[in-house]
Amino acid sequence: MSHNPFVDELLNRYSAGDRAFSGVDLREQDLINVQLPEVDFHQADLRQSRLGKTNFSQGNFVEADLSEAILWGTNFTQANLSRAILREADLSGAILTQAQLTASNLIKASLSGANLSHANLDSALLIDADLRSGSDQQTNLSHTNCKGANLSYANLSGALLCRANLEQAKLCRAVLMQRSLGALSAADLTEANLQGADLSYADLSGVILHRANLRDADLTGAILTQADLTGAILPDGSVHD
Repeated sequence: MSHNPFVDELLNRYSAGDRAFSGVDLREQDLINVQLPEVDFHQADLRQSRLGKTNFSQGNFVEADLSEAILWGTNFTQANLSRAILREADLSGAILTQAQLTASNLIKASLSGANLSHANLDSALLIDADLRSGSDQQTNLSHTNCKGANLSYANLSGALLCRANLEQAKLCRAVLMQRSLGALSAADLTEANLQGADLSYADLSGVILHRANLRDADLTGAILTQADLTGAILPDGSVHD
């Protein structure tokens, strides 16, 4: 990490017990592999900052701007990122378990291999986000709340969505290709918009697709055993009884 007087002062203040850095300007700064749990970066400007592998667990990032920030492997366990801007941020391999991401902006963000288990993404924007599982690490969205989230054009290929709440989520043209059994086990896609989505080879056994929109969706090789398709709009436009 480069020696920046401003960053050094912040770290010294933190070491002395200060946690309040609301509104701080850390644009294009380096805070790599640093321990900063419970830090308060409410409304902070962290655009294009390099924060890889830093520990921000239980931190406050409400309305912070992290656009284009490098956050690979960063620990946001139980952090509050509600209404934060993470547009085009690199969150590859980041730990976001139990994080609050309500109404956050993750448009075009990279979340490949990230752990979002039990996170709250209610009404979050994940348009064109990369949520693909990597060759060595699976993207984990199990038990995640994505109710009302916009995942249109997002790539969720290989992601674990076991018991995820995707009720009323928008997944238009999203890629949900799955070849591992149980990846979507007990996921709730009630009234989700999956128009034009790629669900090829997905195991949708027992998945709730009640009144979901599957018009023009690709279900090639998909397993639909005991899936709840009541009232769903099927790929050909017909409505399932």
